[in-house]
Amino acid sequence: MSRLTLETIAELAGVSRSTVSRVVNNHVSVRPEVRERVLSVIEETGYQPDPAARRLAGQRANIIGLVIAEPAQALFADPYFPRLIQGITQACNPLELTLSLFLFHTKEEEASLYPKIIRNNLFDGLITAGNHVDDPLVPQLIENDVPFVAIGRHEHPDVNFLDTDNVAGAHAAVTHLIRLGRQRIAHITGHLKNRSAQDRQQGYLNALRDRGRTVDPALIEIGDYTEASAYEAMHRLLTKGIDAVFVASDSMALGAMRALREANVTVPDEVAVVGFDDLPPALLAIPPLTTIRQPIRRIGALAVETLLDIIDNGSKPARRVILPTELVVRETSGVG
Repeated sequence: MSRLTLETIAELAGVSRSTVSRVVNNHVSVRPEVRERVLSVIEETGYQPDPAARRLAGQRANIIGLVIAEPAQALFADPYFPRLIQGITQACNPLELTLSLFLFHTKEEEASLYPKIIRNNLFDGLITAGNHVDDPLVPQLIENDVPFVAIGRHEHPDVNFLDTDNVAGAHAAVTHLIRLGRQRIAHITGHLKNRSAQDRQQGYLNALRDRGRTVDPALIEIGDYTEASAYEAMHRLLTKGIDAVFVASDSMALGAMRALREANVTVPDEVAVVGFDDLPPALLAIPPLTTIRQPIRRIGALAVETLLDIIDNGSKPARRVILPTELVVRETSGVG
């Protein structure tokens, strides 16, 4: 009898190779009935997992790439990316997948380095993060039929992506401030070439309009997802008589709160603050930050699972997953 392989078990169980791999490595993402079927086949055949053979099967590299098209200061200053990478690596490790990180600081660098990467067959598929509207990478991936999944919403019908419901999350944040009786609610955006920033701004606008509020463009300041940009934006807003602000990320919210503190404006008595992400600094802020929680680590893990499914089964129809957010009320909006 020939040596049993993952492919043999997959065929006998009527599932994909990646599903068998996840069962063998006790990955939690497999449905119970599928896990039971695979384990039954393994028991009947006496299959013994061979990590070396698994790596060689299918002529795969067992490497997936993570592309982050952000400046280094954004990557290492914002806790969002470390948490995302943590979710990705936690999904990769049980499957004996190596994660290769590609950092591109400019669009020109990204466009020039991409052909070298793809020609060398360095990976089985890619996860992209950054989600800029004018990202040059995505069209090249589609053109070259490279398996990939994007973290962040995309308009292209063939792009597989995962995202959180940024519009609904921002809407919940602003509705919360309106219910508290705040009248002049400002917004500090993220970088507006980023779809998440666009969606969060849209949620802010929708919430005001849904409550019959007039949108005052003077109360919208443009940031870039850095603490420094929000610090400067808040100084400009302080001259406009605001009593609340929705900030497009927790990191920026901390910058806004620093500006308020330096101006001797009390939070939340004079100005209430709501952020977005629910990263660890939100809980450690003084006072603790009300924010919108998004499941960042889960997004990372689901990105790996989705990419493996694309590698095994093709990219059509496109998989589009939008995960819900949650309002987490703390002291910066008056609840202590």
